[in-house]
Amino acid sequence: MTAAAKQAPPISGVVETGLYVDDLGRARTFYETVLGLTPMIADDRFCAYDAGPGSVLLLFLRGATLETVHMAEGSIPPHDGHGPLHYALGIPATSVEEWRGHLDTHGVAIESRVDWKGGGVSLYFRDPDQNMVELATPGLWPNY
Repeated sequence: MTAAAKQAPPISGVVETGLYVDDLGRARTFYETVLGLTPMIADDRFCAYDAGPGSVLLLFLRGATLETVHMAEGSIPPHDGHGPLHYALGIPATSVEEWRGHLDTHGVAIESRVDWKGGGVSLYFRDPDQNMVELATPGLWPNY
């Protein structure tokens, strides 16, 4: 194989991130009230949130996606997950202290704060299903 044949086509970004929750109503209350996310579509098995330009956060009721979903547009294969996961949401560097106060107002404990060498700051806390939520400012990664 040539070098050109081995190189993968480009990736333009992460479009969706999915979490699995035990109580969709409880999770929706947290994500809509504490994080201020706006649902785009929801039913009894999932909720899709606008997580910024070109990014969607999906909450799935654990065990509710074990069957193939057939739609006019095509089929979504089964999937599911267990255990606490991690993901990060981007925030402006100027809003770190505002977020600390907001989380405190909602009784959400910050487990850790990291001040990265690149200048970014991360705040870590848990959602009701013990998933690790990170709020991160630019400077966390070379590309962010």
